Amino acid sequence: VKKGADEIPGLTDDNKPRRLGPKRASNIRKLFGLEKKDDVRQFVVRRQVGDKKKTKAPKIQRLITPQLLQRKRYFKALTRKRMEAGKEMKAEYQKRVAEYRQQQKEARAAEVAKKKKEKK
Repeated sequence: VKKGADEIPGLTDDNKPRRLGPKRASNIRKLFGLEKKDDVRQFVVRRQVGDKKKTKAPKIQRLITPQLLQRKRYFKALTRKRMEAGKEMKAEYQKRVAEYRQQQKEARAAEVAKKKKEKK
């Protein structure tokens, strides 16, 4: 669509601001030129609803909070704990298998010795 030579009154002569601002934390940072350490929650675009006192703001997505970091640490610790428990269980299993094989070997050797003794 090409723009004509002159403005259309009431349509192209005035700029309307966007009704909604960004919702994602990184996009809010980009819009206001913030750094990582700045608090995004103070810069979220609010809009007025009904009477002039009430405002609404979107729930900020991908916001790094202390709870999120704590949850991340907890899940990593769980994974580490599971891995260590798995290692211990594997070592225990290997030990029991070796013990069982040794018993089988001894039983077989005793049986072979018994057969040799009977042959003579």
